[in-house]
Amino acid sequence: MTPTHILLLIGGYFLLLLLISYFTGKNDSNVDFFKAGKSSPWYLVAFGMVGASLSGVTFISVPGWVADSEFSYMQVVFGYFLGYMVTAYVLLPIYYKQNVTSIYEYLDKRFGFVSYKVGAISFFISRVLGAAFRLFLVAIVLQQFVFDAWNVPFELTVTLSILLIWIYTFKGGIKTIVWTDTLQTLFMLVSVGLSIYFILDELDWSFTEFLASDELKQYNQVIFVDDFFEKRHLLKSFLGGMFITICMTGLDQDMMQKNLTCKTLKDAQKNMVSFSVVLVAVTFVFMLLGALLFIYADKFEIAMPLMDGKPKSDLLFPEIALNSGLGITVAITFMLGLIAAAYSSADSALTSLTTSFCVDFLGIEKKPENSQKKIRKLTHIGMSILLILVVILFKYVLDSNVIDGLLTVASYTYGPLLGLFTFGIFTKHRLKDRYVWIVALVSVAVIVALGKIPVENIGGYAFGYELLPVNGLLTFIGLWLIRDKNPVTI
Repeated sequence: MTPTHILLLIGGYFLLLLLISYFTGKNDSNVDFFKAGKSSPWYLVAFGMVGASLSGVTFISVPGWVADSEFSYMQVVFGYFLGYMVTAYVLLPIYYKQNVTSIYEYLDKRFGFVSYKVGAISFFISRVLGAAFRLFLVAIVLQQFVFDAWNVPFELTVTLSILLIWIYTFKGGIKTIVWTDTLQTLFMLVSVGLSIYFILDELDWSFTEFLASDELKQYNQVIFVDDFFEKRHLLKSFLGGMFITICMTGLDQDMMQKNLTCKTLKDAQKNMVSFSVVLVAVTFVFMLLGALLFIYADKFEIAMPLMDGKPKSDLLFPEIALNSGLGITVAITFMLGLIAAAYSSADSALTSLTTSFCVDFLGIEKKPENSQKKIRKLTHIGMSILLILVVILFKYVLDSNVIDGLLTVASYTYGPLLGLFTFGIFTKHRLKDRYVWIVALVSVAVIVALGKIPVENIGGYAFGYELLPVNGLLTFIGLWLIRDKNPVTI
């Protein structure tokens, strides 16, 4: 598949998204942009959230991680499932009861202005970095397999990618996202299914023969309990996964904004439960695809692709799909799946960042009505420029597998949110609000320091994703120390 063919495919795909945007963005109101008029069908939101949660990171990076981690990522995913249940039955009722636009408004009502801003800033940093991770992944694939052939600089690739997202979200916002996510999830799942089918056909295997093969046994260990000091131990992975989901979904404006477009709390909970079941199953299929890619590469002696002279496992899937002779069907469906997976999370991230900045930092609802739409549109442009700059920066500083990097960053940035919401929900104390920012900074600093301690200095113990709940616990302890001892009625 030539770079020209890939570019034409991308162009056709975005024309389809623009068509959806045209019909969903006719109203162009802030109510539709932020809340989709609270009229989204729950099953539509659930299906679309599968693609948004998996994203380009899962689509490429999870399969590429299998050689190093085997199927240990599934331990994290099992933790995700429990985290989704906590989100559905603990957090969603709070958000619906208070009828919030930004979920961090809860912190303002519960504790005060500083807590509110600390929560909003924690989300803002987390989501900018998370969205940049996802966009970086699709940008390096487009660069490697399309734009390098035309000597287009990486910076321009990133700018064009985000410009396309801005074009189809600037009017409809979350109302458009709910519908485009559904289409993107469908493309992604079809792509994975067809890739597995054609690779198995090339290896002359049926699916059951693949599952029973000795080759798969090299990669398919799921549970790791032998060494508690190891980063991928079951308990550490499971707890880390649970808290990552609570934070990256339940305490994240991006994911919750879609749930809050459902008509009722019951609909939102049905969405969350059904989505979480599907997500676990789909992630396991991605792990199988990863093993299959490495088996295929080994049999046909396909070298690991290089990026800046270094092997990059994230690029193995695109290398096999586009350059190994599997045929035009695999190439087309791969590119559609990649674009869909990447942009299904990136577009909602841009929308949620715009929403959070407008509501949490600019107080848009308190501005004159005749200026609110203009403020929203200017903010949308500003968030697009910010994402461009951060993605470009990643090219020069990121040296790990993208999924690992994303989850590690979450351990640092979501801790204050976890501590604040836990303290607000499970205690009846107010806080000395002016000191909350100090607690948050100290907690993050301690976690960063812990994460950088060489394993040989602490008896071989490797910190993993359990740093996130530890971060939340440190924040909770700090908040307890600055509590106002007069309880309040919640």
